[in-house]
Amino acid sequence: MPGEIMKKRGRGRRYRCDIASEALHRFFVSGEALQGENAVLRGRQARQISEVLRLGAGEHIIVLDNFGWEYKLRLTNVRKYEIRAEVVGKQPATGEPAARITLFQSLGKQDKFEWVLQKCTEIGVVRFVPMIARRSVVRRCGEIGENKVARWQRIITEAAEQSHRGRLPSLDAPIKFEKGMAELEGFERSLIASTRAQGVSLRDSLRGCGACNTGGVDLALIVGPEGGFTEDEVERGRTGGAIPFSLGPRILRTETAAVAATSVILYELGELGAEADLCERT
Repeated sequence: MPGEIMKKRGRGRRYRCDIASEALHRFFVSGEALQGENAVLRGRQARQISEVLRLGAGEHIIVLDNFGWEYKLRLTNVRKYEIRAEVVGKQPATGEPAARITLFQSLGKQDKFEWVLQKCTEIGVVRFVPMIARRSVVRRCGEIGENKVARWQRIITEAAEQSHRGRLPSLDAPIKFEKGMAELEGFERSLIASTRAQGVSLRDSLRGCGACNTGGVDLALIVGPEGGFTEDEVERGRTGGAIPFSLGPRILRTETAAVAATSVILYELGELGAEADLCERT
């Protein structure tokens, strides 16, 4: 029957992925949370399940181990600081694009950068590198404290859970623009946003990339702060192997440019808008 869990339960058994399962709340958990056929969630997640979502024994959730697997749990004991559950199914996690985009995002105002983290996680970025450019509001890496980084990580985690990502995007420590450009050698294609690159579209900048044709490409996307990159910075990016591109005649805000460019790239690589069977059925 649709929605029925396979009768032989266990972590090695796959569950039927239907509309009901897709609507379940999802949580990324540490390896310690999964203990054989059982699971234990504590801390913030336990409080969210018990006090915010008000779920009770017998209800189901999905947890992800960040190694490519998701588990369907049935809650057995719900308390404020501890949730106990049994594993009733396991299947490969979906939601990860074959194209691996690393976003080198220049730091701007805090709310705008956080918006980029949230939306680009939802779209499919796999790694974020906060970067300090010439026109960035933040001038020194030391201005970014541990509390702010922890907040950024929570934003990424919540966005990944909401958007059904299979893995958490990684978050690097903030770096200077020059250091970021020195790391481009490991990418199969690097693209840097420039208001002066009129006529060079993202589609054009992806041409000639053999790995892009297969979808499984490691790609660096470099987006400037408010006011954009300086001419010297664009030239430094070009020297490092990045191709300058334009998003058209309209000047976009930095957060809009990041989301728009990510979306266009994934669309061009067949990762957005294509029909796909998101659930592996057995």
